[in-house]
Amino acid sequence: MTEDRAALARTIIDANGYLTLATADTDGRPWATPVWFAADRYTDFLWLSRTSTRHSANIADRPQVGIVIFDSAAPIGSGQGVYIEALAEPVPAAQTAAAITVYSDRSVAAGGREWQVSDVAAPAAFRLYRARATAHYLLDDHDSRVPVDPAGTGGDHR
Repeated sequence: MTEDRAALARTIIDANGYLTLATADTDGRPWATPVWFAADRYTDFLWLSRTSTRHSANIADRPQVGIVIFDSAAPIGSGQGVYIEALAEPVPAAQTAAAITVYSDRSVAAGGREWQVSDVAAPAAFRLYRARATAHYLLDDHDSRVPVDPAGTGGDHR
């Protein structure tokens, strides 16, 4: 059953291009926004944003984020999602080349453009962000959270 859940989580992540990113400012005011993403090993979720956006400013102040990935076109009562607790940040300069390759590969595979480090480094308008998962969940038949490990690391990343 655990492997079935892990496989389901991987399938949901692989099949969807957008995640909903939930952030909060220093006063706790919530903000949720969809972002197109690429996943790296099912633990790192990468997206591009301007540093001036509300969610980017929130991440600068409070890196704890929530993420949900789901098929919004699923019929009522049949949808399933992956719920993720994570810490978010701009990708550190030393890791940008590897991370932009992951992001660019998914972009090209989806019919988008190829991305380079120069597209996400100053003075460019965008930065590459990463949310590193600390826990993943699916919902069971009773709408209760069940930890799942889609990366196969042997735990829920806690």
